[in-house]
Amino acid sequence: MEIFFFVIFCFSSFFNPTIARGGEQQQHSSNLSEYNGIFSRNLLLEKQPSSRVDFASGYMSNSELEKAMKRFVKRCSSISRMYSIGKSVNGIPLWVMEISDKPGQAEAEPAFKYVGNVHGDEPVGRELLLLLADWLCDNYLKDPLATMIVTNVHLHILPTMNPDGFTLKKRGNANDIDLNRDFPDQFFPMNDDMDSRQPETKAIMSWLKERRFTASASLHGGALVANYPWDGSEDKRKTYTTCPDDKTFRYMASVYSHAHYNMSLSDEFQDGITNGAAWYPIYGGMQDWNYIYGGCFELTLEISDDKWPNAKELPTIWEYNRLSMLNLVASLVKTGVHGRILSSESGKPLPASVEIKGINYTVKAGDAFGDYHRMVAPGESYEVIAMVPGYKSKATRILVDDQSMSLDFVLDLEEDQNRQNQLQGDCNCNCDTNKFDLIGFGGQTHIEISLIVFVAVVVLTFLCILFKRNFMFKLIKQRYSASPKRSVVV
Repeated sequence: MEIFFFVIFCFSSFFNPTIARGGEQQQHSSNLSEYNGIFSRNLLLEKQPSSRVDFASGYMSNSELEKAMKRFVKRCSSISRMYSIGKSVNGIPLWVMEISDKPGQAEAEPAFKYVGNVHGDEPVGRELLLLLADWLCDNYLKDPLATMIVTNVHLHILPTMNPDGFTLKKRGNANDIDLNRDFPDQFFPMNDDMDSRQPETKAIMSWLKERRFTASASLHGGALVANYPWDGSEDKRKTYTTCPDDKTFRYMASVYSHAHYNMSLSDEFQDGITNGAAWYPIYGGMQDWNYIYGGCFELTLEISDDKWPNAKELPTIWEYNRLSMLNLVASLVKTGVHGRILSSESGKPLPASVEIKGINYTVKAGDAFGDYHRMVAPGESYEVIAMVPGYKSKATRILVDDQSMSLDFVLDLEEDQNRQNQLQGDCNCNCDTNKFDLIGFGGQTHIEISLIVFVAVVVLTFLCILFKRNFMFKLIKQRYSASPKRSVVV
């Protein structure tokens, strides 16, 4: 009889639902409190791994991970740096490595971030991200893909978002909070209280306020699929819920799944990708928050069927995911629409907004360079619009094929008089065209109109326009000469 029950127990374990990106799949209910795995941030009822098994054997501890990151930055100092975005509940620094040919310097380039170990009991990502960094360092200037990424992208790697959960070998952080339920949500206001937000969540949110990320991905375990927005549905039902950039997200997810060893061959998920709400809805997730509030196109990547596999399997899992991880970062350079938005009279960058007609989403250009980076699905025609207050908006239609496109906008002031005043200010022309000189000579007052001065102002203004336009287009031309993108100036 004991053998019988043991066999039944072993077989039943194969049919337990996997807790992957967000929580257990449950039946629909109108009561939010019944969605323990989907809505609740507290994990007191969660079954924890058995303490009799040493799951962490072969994995780096938090201190070992920090030392490995510091060794990497020292070994690859010319293309990397290390910084912290905050601390966990227990005071462990959330270390980030930046990889670029100009680390720490502002450039008109897209930025990508990888975040691992969101859930403490899903540690594969923290190991793979160190392997990714090492591969890029070892192959920079040797392998074309590594060189492309280091030269054209600012890659930021956060190996562990939840170091406390890793130490405790549990899903949530030290406060038993699921960090993938702790972000503000578009459908339900459960996380609007800033005071109750976890320090790890606050660190991520502050990170995105300080830096513009074009795209990102978080690494999870417990399934094998590339998940994209939306993660939740408005009526709480398990149904495909599209975000404005659904086609683009499907493309990005496919970039990862098709480069993977076997993700795209999944029997459960067609092409190895899934809409989050179609899989099972979650709320307060990091993925949707990135897209809505951070201006960042984020995927949730389930990279291992086993949440905490034996460390001996890590080299194989790395090889299965290596090309996918690289291709996803490289897609920022290989595809999409990139450019700068400049002022026609000064050539200075403008902090403009970029929209695509028919897609309810806005991408902001950077203040320093006026650069923007818009992810789009290839093989489509898009009408791109650039706008900024005080300037005339411009729009143009482009066809994005299998390579990226450079699209710069040169915007004019809305009023001719404002343009003239701006030009005079920029050129430092301290001349007054309306000046009347009252000259006393021989006891008589003569009114002399300074025609010579007026002509000089007109000539200087014309020369200023020519100089600044030539300088501006020279800058654009230089950028195109160093870029493989198809280029257009509007």
